[in-house]
Amino acid sequence: MRGALARLALAVTSMVALSFVIPLALVVMEIAEDRAVVDAQQQAAGMVAALAVSDDPDVLTRALAATAAGADGRLAVHLPQSPVMGITVADPQDVQLVESRRQATTAAVPGGLVYLQATAIDGNRTAVIEVFVPDDDLRRGVYTAWIAMAGLAIVLVAGSVFVADRIGVRLVMSARSLAGAARAFGARDLSVRVTPQGPVELREAGAAFNTMADRMIQFIDKERELASDLSHRLHTPLTALRLDADRIPPGPVADRVRQAVSDLQHEIDEIISGARRPVTERTDAQTDLVEVLADRLSFWAVLADDHGRPWQVVGADRPVWVSVPEEDLIGVVDALIGNVFEHTPQGTPFLVTVSDAALTVSDAGPGIADARAALQRGHSGGGSTGLGLSIVHRVAMELGGGVQIDRGELGGARVTLHLRPVQAHALS
Repeated sequence: MRGALARLALAVTSMVALSFVIPLALVVMEIAEDRAVVDAQQQAAGMVAALAVSDDPDVLTRALAATAAGADGRLAVHLPQSPVMGITVADPQDVQLVESRRQATTAAVPGGLVYLQATAIDGNRTAVIEVFVPDDDLRRGVYTAWIAMAGLAIVLVAGSVFVADRIGVRLVMSARSLAGAARAFGARDLSVRVTPQGPVELREAGAAFNTMADRMIQFIDKERELASDLSHRLHTPLTALRLDADRIPPGPVADRVRQAVSDLQHEIDEIISGARRPVTERTDAQTDLVEVLADRLSFWAVLADDHGRPWQVVGADRPVWVSVPEEDLIGVVDALIGNVFEHTPQGTPFLVTVSDAALTVSDAGPGIADARAALQRGHSGGGSTGLGLSIVHRVAMELGGGVQIDRGELGGARVTLHLRPVQAHALS
């Protein structure tokens, strides 16, 4: 944009400057020519006065010498039937034409032009006065004026380009600021705002962007508040479940049921707490995948033992930080492991593999027939809600990664979440 404005200013100002400079240059040249011809007329007028007094050759010779043009050898007098007095460069035919018509004229000659003026002597005779005007006199001051006008035109063009460039800088800075804010907002930095600046249109666009960003955050926060309210409604049946669990006679079953109720209560509280967090706080969240995996496996391990499912974790020997809120990462881990429990028979083993590049959960079950459909929200081949792998896919997109579904080393489904880890120092 900046370069385009500068080129536009250069083109427009150059055309305007040329439209004025070229006519002015021609006018200056005509003025210089007119000035030289007027000077020649004045020189000829002096000789007309001398001829009015006498046409004696001696008198005329002294009169020629007294004029500036005569002294320079540029003036001549053509007397009828007499030799030319002075130095002549005019064409004899032009002299005869002026003599017969008795009208002053100019004629081009090599090196300049001549001014020819007829004057009557002794009533019936006509003399012609010739004044030679060299090219130097015709162009005197012309080139200096042209240089001055060209310099002024260059200054005006350069000045307009400079002003356009300064305007372009403001436009470009404003546009870049708005574009950078839009990119940052698209990259989940919901706290970014712009300072409206530049022309009216860009200021209005900046203000509209800020309004949109504020309303977007308000909308997301309201949606999350709604989710927390819906989750809070689970407290009523959970309370009834806890009361029923308390009536179960003491023993391993009662303990397991009470622990399950307690875990469910904890999960609901975590969901409500996470949903009520402002969206601006969630955008900068970073979580250790290994720590979340260890915490969730402590829950799933109890169910795995009850179902007789052998399981193993590979690679969880050091932290793997990802830019995802903890509750979202918990949802991913629960979805991946929960699918194993929901869609495979009891006793089916599973394997969890963690690295800096991926989180993989594979099992020895029947596998997933349609991998593409399994990632679609609400689609399920096993009678469930179809949200599990959709949650995994959404988080993968937020991470800039992806989800891959294929057959694993255990013979069943293998779901791989590709990660984009971040540096641990970002948490300091």
